[in-house]
Amino acid sequence: MKDSVAGQTRIQRNKIATITEAALDVFSTYGFRGSTVDQLARAANLSKPNLLYYFPSKEAIHTHLLNGLLDIWLAPMRKIDAGGDPLDEILTYVRAKLAMSRDMPRESRLFANEVLQGAPHTRDTLSSDLKPLVDEKAAIIRGWMDQGALKPSDPHHLIFSIWSLTQHYADFEVQVGAVLGPEVPDPFPAAEDYLVTLFTRLLSPDA
Repeated sequence: MKDSVAGQTRIQRNKIATITEAALDVFSTYGFRGSTVDQLARAANLSKPNLLYYFPSKEAIHTHLLNGLLDIWLAPMRKIDAGGDPLDEILTYVRAKLAMSRDMPRESRLFANEVLQGAPHTRDTLSSDLKPLVDEKAAIIRGWMDQGALKPSDPHHLIFSIWSLTQHYADFEVQVGAVLGPEVPDPFPAAEDYLVTLFTRLLSPDA
């Protein structure tokens, strides 16, 4: 008997979740071009025809993953509040992005691979969803700077810097681990201390 959610049965939803989880492993490891339907089916412990019953192509699985990921990725930025304390709002965003790199490294690498390939499956979404949101938050940040609550800088490039400095710990996880060595099994506490200090000194009018 079908449940009401999206007209799918519980079994169908479970299968889709299984495929999505397996695809996240495969795509984040091999990238879109380096992944095959056979790999995806094996990772999901399904036959190839069974997998293709739920998703008609590798592209469909990839797009499904990315669409869900973008909503999650943008959630911390949406929380930046024009009425909040300016430096606290920025540092909360930095911490949230770093936590996502800690807790969701596969998702970060999946998105990074998509962008490196020219964003073939998300270009329209980046223009329609990401750009207006970034422009909105950049305008808020510029307003804080104009009021003297933050040191002046380019708000868009500030946001780019936050992305690159936080997502580095997921996208280059192997490199970070190789450099720090086994004596530092968890780089994130020190990374958070460093990034909070960095952005506080960059943005605080009293620094």
